[in-house]
Amino acid sequence: MPHETALSRLAALLGDRLVNSQADRRLHGQNESHYPEALPEAVAYPESTQEVSEILTICHETGCPVTACGAGSSLEGQHLPLQGGISLDMGRMNKVRAISAEDLNCTVQPGLTRQTLNTALRDTGLFFPVDPGADATLGGMAATRASGTTAVRYGTMRDAVLALEAVMADGTVIRTGSRARKSSTGYDLTHLLVGSEGTLGIITELTLRLQGQPEAISAATCHFDSIEDAVNCVILTIQSGLPMARIELLDHMMVRGFNLHAGAGLPEKPHLFLEFHGSAASVAEQAESFAGIAAEFGADGWQSATRPEDRTALWRMRHNAHYASAALRKGGRVWATDICVPISQLAEGVLQAQCDAERLGLSCTIVGHVGDGNFHAGLSVDPDDPAEMARAAEFSHALGETALRLGGTVSGEHGIGIGKQGFMAAEHGPALTYMRAIKQAFDPNGILNPGKMLPDGPA
Repeated sequence: MPHETALSRLAALLGDRLVNSQADRRLHGQNESHYPEALPEAVAYPESTQEVSEILTICHETGCPVTACGAGSSLEGQHLPLQGGISLDMGRMNKVRAISAEDLNCTVQPGLTRQTLNTALRDTGLFFPVDPGADATLGGMAATRASGTTAVRYGTMRDAVLALEAVMADGTVIRTGSRARKSSTGYDLTHLLVGSEGTLGIITELTLRLQGQPEAISAATCHFDSIEDAVNCVILTIQSGLPMARIELLDHMMVRGFNLHAGAGLPEKPHLFLEFHGSAASVAEQAESFAGIAAEFGADGWQSATRPEDRTALWRMRHNAHYASAALRKGGRVWATDICVPISQLAEGVLQAQCDAERLGLSCTIVGHVGDGNFHAGLSVDPDDPAEMARAAEFSHALGETALRLGGTVSGEHGIGIGKQGFMAAEHGPALTYMRAIKQAFDPNGILNPGKMLPDGPA
């Protein structure tokens, strides 16, 4: 193996928690999207910040790559160890360290999943609102700056992380931020590390902002005759200041996928899935106000879901959109991508994506957290068909160009990882040079998640 010295020293440190079985290596070298397998040389299972520090010290000294891994649910391959080395599985660091209900925050380890955290919070009257769909680890969510269906009301991981502890490339442990709600001291290293995809440091503890559980929750669905009507309904809803908790767009192909995957029985037309939070009176008022806006755009088939089990079923179906997209083609894989545009440009972005998919002969679903201008495209592809994969790559590139042309970003949620590095210079221009300088300062030996985020070459 290329990094025998590092692996020998790590084995002495971790014992049987350094594993090089083929099964473990393959588990950490796979991904939910279309990227090929990339196996680590071994998998390390730390149980404390001190162990992470000792692991990184060894890897820094020996030049061994380190790629952190949580639940492995990212869609841009952030957790794939492209250059071998070790996969640093944070799953055993999964404790709730403290809950401060009075201050509406908690401190957790990175391997804790969001659903487990919300179970622990159940009796406090609080909840953690960031919901990317998958039961991702909170460390992985912070590293990829995750968001999800509730971002339109509660924000993303950028808004949720108050403070963190991280181990830097040379093994140094730092703490950034505090439990206070704001600060004006020094550079904001907390939010530099949030979204850095494991390329600047390894997060080992997080202090998270919590929200009060709403008194009442109501969900609803409705459908439209055209994607333009559905999107324009969303735009007017947001511009009207209606405090939506969730507002999700599904095009007719995504609805077809849900019908195949979940037996949803929905008419194959563009849909909106909605949720309202607040007091019983305000929830009823929000739903009535939205229904009035939707009627202006010809909405039909209004169905409410007030029982918890009905809402759970609705959002479970929505969260399984990736697998519903796969259901459109037996044995295929899903090439998933996303963009985010200003809300006023949303209709043009969605329609352009649909036109590009049709032009290239691709099966494409569109679904998104459109209340903040973010939508996802899921292409059903055969990885063994080079011509089709080339068309999928052309679609993905065209979608990124659409985002930038409309004043948006090439990713509102998935992140950069492997697949979107080619747009970093176009989106960031000379700022990319400063990003590279930060990477060099934080990780001079280039061991942290190499091959991700920053493209090779000058800006």
